[in-house]
Amino acid sequence: MNAESDERTKVAEQADPASDTGESDREERELGSRAPGFIKASKALHLSWQVGVFVVGLGVVIAGVLMLVLPGPGWLVIFGGMAIWATEFVWAQLVLRWTKRKVTEAAQRALDPKVRRRNIILTTVGLVIMAVLVGIYVWKFGLTMPWKISE
Repeated sequence: MNAESDERTKVAEQADPASDTGESDREERELGSRAPGFIKASKALHLSWQVGVFVVGLGVVIAGVLMLVLPGPGWLVIFGGMAIWATEFVWAQLVLRWTKRKVTEAAQRALDPKVRRRNIILTTVGLVIMAVLVGIYVWKFGLTMPWKISE
């Protein structure tokens, strides 16, 4: 319990200046358990709540890991399991904050005009190379449809 309150204090001290101006940011919510008050009131009930949240989150994360090799949205389900854990555990909240920050940084880098221009140029060059290779193949072997093969 004491570690959670220390962590909240650290996060509050490192708060973004934008939050000082009155802009509310959903990402910077207070760390710690989001269990209802009547559950937090009883230690045994809160512990069983935490065990339940952990088991449900673990099941969702395992399903996501399985979906990495099987058909399905694996990473999306894994992050969903992490979000379930983040309703109760500070470590999961910190991991999700770090992940959100990295995804936002990557999105900003991808929207940079220089990076977009480079990506467009590389895509165009790749398409030209593919078109030249297909042209060489058709010139050398011809274009025979599979249903018209005489052999």
